[in-house]
Amino acid sequence: LPQGGTVIGSARCQDFRTREGRLKAARNLVKRGITNLCVIGGDGSLTGADTFRAEWSSLLAELTKGGGITAEEAKKSSYLNIVGMVGSIDNDFCGTDMTIGTDSALHRIMEIVDAITTTAQSHQRTFVLEVMGRHCGYLALITALACGADWVFIPE
Repeated sequence: LPQGGTVIGSARCQDFRTREGRLKAARNLVKRGITNLCVIGGDGSLTGADTFRAEWSSLLAELTKGGGITAEEAKKSSYLNIVGMVGSIDNDFCGTDMTIGTDSALHRIMEIVDAITTTAQSHQRTFVLEVMGRHCGYLALITALACGADWVFIPE
């Protein structure tokens, strides 16, 4: 694909940050008989999934008490299986060799470096390139190694 980044433009729903929002999500899952989720995202998405998992029983109890779901529906949905996959270009998640998105981000950065290097050389100029990564310098460090940069500054 010629596009990079988050092409679907998704982010965690602001409503999901509240208990009321998670109650609505739980009710929707129960009503549709969904007991398995695969959450792909970064810190916010995985934190949200963990909160949802921790609150699941109490959400079901509250929905049952309030009439949002029946006791039978609550029993059928008494468990929630969640698989979390780190989708973050930062590559800053402990226990993974490379997070989803890191390789494609590095590929894009190297394309840009290749494109501007000849211009910088022909004009005998210094070019400064800033890459994403928030508080993690992985992308900057690996890019610097791969392209032979003279300097690299990383948050670490």
